[in-house]
Parts: sequence; structure tokens; C-alpha cells
Amino acid sequence: MAFALLRRSNRSAPRAAAPIPRGAGALDCVVLDPVQLPLHRAEVSVRDTEGREVVHGQTDPNGCFSATVAPGEYSIAVTSDGFQPVRQTCEATAGVRTAIGPMRMELAPSPAMPEPGRWKIDPDHTAVRFIARHIGLAEIHGRFNRFEGALWIADRMEDSQLEVTIDAASIDTGVEARDQHLRSQDFLDVTNYPYLQFASERFVHRGGSRWSVQGVLSLHGVSRSINLDTRYLGIGTGIMGETRTACSAATELHREDFTLDWRTMLARGIAAIGATIRIELDIQAIRDE
Repeated sequence: MAFALLRRSNRSAPRAAAPIPRGAGALDCVVLDPVQLPLHRAEVSVRDTEGREVVHGQTDPNGCFSATVAPGEYSIAVTSDGFQPVRQTCEATAGVRTAIGPMRMELAPSPAMPEPGRWKIDPDHTAVRFIARHIGLAEIHGRFNRFEGALWIADRMEDSQLEVTIDAASIDTGVEARDQHLRSQDFLDVTNYPYLQFASERFVHRGGSRWSVQGVLSLHGVSRSINLDTRYLGIGTGIMGETRTACSAATELHREDFTLDWRTMLARGIAAIGATIRIELDIQAIRDE
């Protein structure tokens, strides 16, 4: 019993501050939200007097961030989705832990939402990219050049819909021989499966400008549920005076979920593309009158 109490006591005890390297100073800051609660995963950037970033990181679950730096003057900038950025200057002294803050963040104004109705994706200002590992080493960056789609914005944003259709044969990694291989039966098999299609099922607000667009991706004759981690970027006006809305989104696909059998390909000596692929989208849409 005593041993169990001791273990619980040790777990709850605060960790001792890390020692400061010789000749360096330490900067400790605490980031709080508008109701004075610790803000987890806030981005913290420490820059010197010439504007060069010397440290970058995130706050821990207690809203704390610490860094050791050379003695001198620094600027600390804190950003977090849905909040207004805050900045503060400080001085690092050799052998001293300098406490900064607390740095309190206020809610940022919410960007205007698009008006209800159909918004057509503008292919000239939209990109569908992917990133994959090549033989487990360097990354391959590619894109699809032909696609179309639309957003149906509902009165209640959570009830909106997104549909995108991608021409599989338009895959482009900048190397024609590789692109032909990716179009073959070893990978996309564009003859039998000419399109990739995504249809959303619901929009889930994650706070600030973050949304999760949940839906079904159909690829290589298989349909799977995926989540697009989406950041809404707001409303703008194009060069012709047209109203535009924009967002960025990303997800990670596992090839074997779509019967692109990585292990079988390895057995056949085909190891050009890794088992997971990251998809990134930058979307602009125009109101379809």
C-alpha cells in the first residue's frame, strides 16, 4: 500500500527544470487561453535581433515552453489556430532561467463563411498533390493535373457537401517513365479505374478555422472512409471581381487499403513507392450562379 502511494506521489510531482548548458541562458514561457487555461500545442518561435529563427516548438499540456539559447535579446512569437498571435521581447542571461509571461491569447475574429449554394472548384487555382517515399529513402512529389468538383454550402455549415473527381491518368511526377509505371496495372491501373472520387458525408468543426471533412474515397475499385484535415482560409475577391472561397486539406492513405498490395510488389521487385501516401489539396471555389 505504501509503495502504491509512493508511486502515485512520484507521478504527480513536478519535474525538475533541466540544467542550463554552460554559457547559455534559458527562456521559460507559459501560454494561456482567454479564460486563463493552459493552451496546449501553441506554436512558439524564438528569433534573434536579426529576425533569424533560433528555436521553434510547441507548448506542452500545461501551456509551457522552454528553450536554452545564447545570451542576448530575443523576440518570442506565439501562434495558435483560432487565436490572435502574441509577441514579446526578452533578454536571455547566461546561467539564468528567465520567466516570460504568462502570454495570454485572445480569440481571433472568425473568417466569414461562404454563402449557401453551389460553389464550383476552380482547377486553375486548385492543386491536388501527393508525397510518397521512394524505395524507403527520398520523397517523391507529384500531382494530378485534371480534376473537377464542387462544394454545396448549406445554411448550417456542418450539413455542407464536397465532391471531387480526379482523372487518374493525369498523374504527374515530372518523370514520364515513372508516370507510365504509376498508370499501369502495378499501381493505379487507369485503364480499368480511370477516376479517383471523393464524396463527403459530413463536416465536423474542430475549432477555429479547422474542420474535419469526413467522406468516402473510391480508388482502384475500392471505397474507404477517410478524413480530410481541413483549414478554412476565408473569402476573397478575384481579379475579375468574382467572389472566391478557399481551404487547404490533407490526409494520409495506406496503399493496401485500396488493394495496392505493397508486400506483393516487393516480392516482385517493385518498391518504387512506399506503403503510405500523403495527399494535400489547396482548393479555391467560385460561386456557381
